[in-house]
Amino acid sequence: MARAARPAPPAAKPAVKAAASRAARKAVWFLNGPNANLYGLTAQGTYGADTYDTLKRRCEAEAQRLSLALSFRQSNAEGELIDWVQEAMGKADGLIVNGAGLTYTSIALLDALLAFQGPIVEVHMSNIYRREAFRHHSYISRAATGIVAGLGADGYELAIAAMRRLLDRPGSRS
Repeated sequence: MARAARPAPPAAKPAVKAAASRAARKAVWFLNGPNANLYGLTAQGTYGADTYDTLKRRCEAEAQRLSLALSFRQSNAEGELIDWVQEAMGKADGLIVNGAGLTYTSIALLDALLAFQGPIVEVHMSNIYRREAFRHHSYISRAATGIVAGLGADGYELAIAAMRRLLDRPGSRS
């Protein structure tokens, strides 16, 4: 005797699908160091005309396009940046870091980044190798999977795209 075919399960409701999609999104924290909040507010030149808020909106749009959950943060305090790196452990899949002036001075920030298990992209608005000699050494680079520098505001979006690719790689920490 043949068995009756089971009816197909009901299709998932759109709200359930959207929640599942959000749950599958990778979390990326974008940490900006001292004075990044002044972008676009000082004389144009090294950092361009985009304000911090404009950069944040651009980055959020790029992250959404790439299905990343982005937390975009800025602090002038070294300790707060270190706290955020430590908080990101277990919460974020990847970090993008513009250490700003701390790039060249903070071994403590380097130590925190070395403890983070996911990929790290270091980003700078300017080409640090075309600037003063003291900017040619980055402590953060020791922990970074990759670096984006010298592309201005576009570099922020490119860092997010690079992070998406890194997170899509098997093993994730490159």
